[in-house]
Amino acid sequence: MAEAAKRPRCGEPASPACALPAFLRWCAEAGVQLSAKVGVSRVGTAAAYGLLARESLGAGEELFSIPRTALLSQHTSALAPLLRKEEASLQSSSGWVPLLVSLLYECTLSSSRWGPYFSLWPQFTDLDHPMFWGHEERAQLLQGTGVLEAVEKDLANIEMEYSSIILPFLKAHPDIFNPKVHTLELYRKLVAFVMAYSFQETLNEEEEEEEPNPPVMVPLADLLNHVANHNANLEYSPESLKMVTTKPVRKGQEIFNTYGEMANWQLLHMYGFAEAYPGNTNDTADIQMSTLLKAALQATDTDMEEKLVLDQWNFLCHQEMVGEEGAFVIGWERVFTEEELSVALQVLTMSAEEFKEFKEAKTDRKGTACLIQSVTMIPNLSAAQKKLLFDATMLTLKAFSSSLKEEETMLGDLQAYLELSHREQFALQVRYGQKKILHQLLDLAK
Repeated sequence: MAEAAKRPRCGEPASPACALPAFLRWCAEAGVQLSAKVGVSRVGTAAAYGLLARESLGAGEELFSIPRTALLSQHTSALAPLLRKEEASLQSSSGWVPLLVSLLYECTLSSSRWGPYFSLWPQFTDLDHPMFWGHEERAQLLQGTGVLEAVEKDLANIEMEYSSIILPFLKAHPDIFNPKVHTLELYRKLVAFVMAYSFQETLNEEEEEEEPNPPVMVPLADLLNHVANHNANLEYSPESLKMVTTKPVRKGQEIFNTYGEMANWQLLHMYGFAEAYPGNTNDTADIQMSTLLKAALQATDTDMEEKLVLDQWNFLCHQEMVGEEGAFVIGWERVFTEEELSVALQVLTMSAEEFKEFKEAKTDRKGTACLIQSVTMIPNLSAAQKKLLFDATMLTLKAFSSSLKEEETMLGDLQAYLELSHREQFALQVRYGQKKILHQLLDLAK
């Protein structure tokens, strides 16, 4: 089966023979310290760029160190003073706007300090997130996966953000920006660039009540590709960011970072790739909360039973256990929304008398037993709860445009698989992983 890559090789950068050496020289001048035991390469890597071990490495070895002054952020951009002054006008729900404004400016400025960095991605033409696919292609390849809905929200938010925040800011500073150059199309590409290449430093325990840190671009660190079974990790310190091995690495082996415990649909949505089955041990499948309600309503025979289910659903909504746009997240071994799914199954299968007693005994979710801490506990549910979960899983599977058997047939024919485009391969891996998890759920809920 073909290896999954961080990003498909959709096009070759202009003057690739010059771009990478120039970038590495820039790294050295910026104070980046790169171990002689590793090297950035365009050959033998999972995507256009990657990091290879020139020598065998042990766990805990530092691969490179990047001073914070080399990072590209709203604080290091040449626009930093203006961004601080205009902070109030650049507020957004994502918190990305100041960085995106910085990128709009720096990537179109011929004298930008980060010019060698941007030269690795000329015009950002290699970005191939689903947001850049045609609507029909997205619908054909990704129906039922959850990616379609995520992309539609992204595109709507990007357009809204550009028209209501970015464009007024550009027009307010005509000496710096030109709306004919700093277009919505470029802005969309930069959003995808931030999605795929930025890093976000987590808050420590003392800072947990504060706003999340804004994303930053980390040159060199963002050239490492991702797999679930990674062998390196980025560590943060006040002065620098360091990439450190987490396990021994053989000479010639690629060094992979991790973007977190992400399902294949999230990887495709955010980064434009998916891991080949069964490589992504973090893969998940979603059952929409509204689908559980639909399954419960389908099982009713009378108006009174239907009213009871709707009352139970409203109660769950009031307790913030469910919502119209929420989803129950199921992994290979874990139920990541264990409390929500457990309580929803419990409440939606109660008789009218049981529901009345339940409401009188407890008015919030605290103290409710979590029944499904792992998928192995699903067979221990009551018959009614298993039937409801089974029916909701079946409805979820019906949302796909193809069956598990069809996906298995394609994956079993290596020649046919390799003839697929990168988009088709990645979409197939997303669908297949989700369906395998859902079919496992069916077996457990029988």
